[in-house]
Amino acid sequence: MGYRDRKLKIFTCNANPKLAAEIAHHLDMKLGNSSIVRFSDGEVRIKLDESVRGCDVFVVQPTSAPANEHIMEMLIMVDALKRASAGSVNLVIPYYGYARQDRKARPRDPITAKLVANLLQVSGADRVITMDLHAGQIQGFFDIPVDHLFGGPLLTKYFQEKNLSNVVVVSPDVGGVTRASGMAERLGAPIAIIDKRRPDANVAEIMNIIGSIEGKTAIMVDDIIDTAGTITLGAQALMDRGAKEVYACCTHPVLSGPAISRLEQSVLKEVVVTNTLALPADTKCSKITVLSVASLIAEAIDRIHNEESVSKLFD
Repeated sequence: MGYRDRKLKIFTCNANPKLAAEIAHHLDMKLGNSSIVRFSDGEVRIKLDESVRGCDVFVVQPTSAPANEHIMEMLIMVDALKRASAGSVNLVIPYYGYARQDRKARPRDPITAKLVANLLQVSGADRVITMDLHAGQIQGFFDIPVDHLFGGPLLTKYFQEKNLSNVVVVSPDVGGVTRASGMAERLGAPIAIIDKRRPDANVAEIMNIIGSIEGKTAIMVDDIIDTAGTITLGAQALMDRGAKEVYACCTHPVLSGPAISRLEQSVLKEVVVTNTLALPADTKCSKITVLSVASLIAEAIDRIHNEESVSKLFD
């Protein structure tokens, strides 16, 4: 993009500095100079090593594990930038943690997604840029602008280039039908739905498959793969009911607990994810393909800084 605008700066915390560096590279910039240190008692200190006075500052920090640590880093970074007279502080949160706690599902449940939104606003953030929120209504938890980006087109393009035949796009639950329909429309493919019952958190039981999948190449699409229980059980159910082969894709590879071993041992042919979250260095799974969202986020930052439409990215 040939950036030379000194009023635009990109900073990062510790959650995904590699993605932040890629974004800065796409904007032909260097990351802002800062350091994050911890005192012996675990408290976080952030030091800004360059002036940000009057600048549009974008802070890249997904709230990935350890979520509480990364949220605290972001809050302190915002405070530091505001006290250093930044013109605006824009939070780039590719993965918004606590998004699955978006409503009271049971009596006396907290709505933690709203609590996190409150914390970010009170810290002084002026805008949030995020991707594929688990629940779209979380945008309304903020009283500041939220730019909601989508990973679906990037994942879809990858599968288009594979030239798979006789494809069916599968939603792993009823709540993901809209997401699956979007990919199916771009691929010119039908959709199927897995009717799922979840007796407890991180426990899924596959009940039924709605739609024709026999002899077809199934692409399961979700926003998050966490413990990989849902996606691997779903893949097995699809194969048991006659699917030719099964792929899976998601925007956010949380991949906690037994996820990696489950994916490696599953019937899935390939698992396509993005780099909204940094995969641990010791992640070894031959089935995982990682796509970068850096150019998409960089383009969104460019448009926001220049007061242009972000929605045009997805027209």
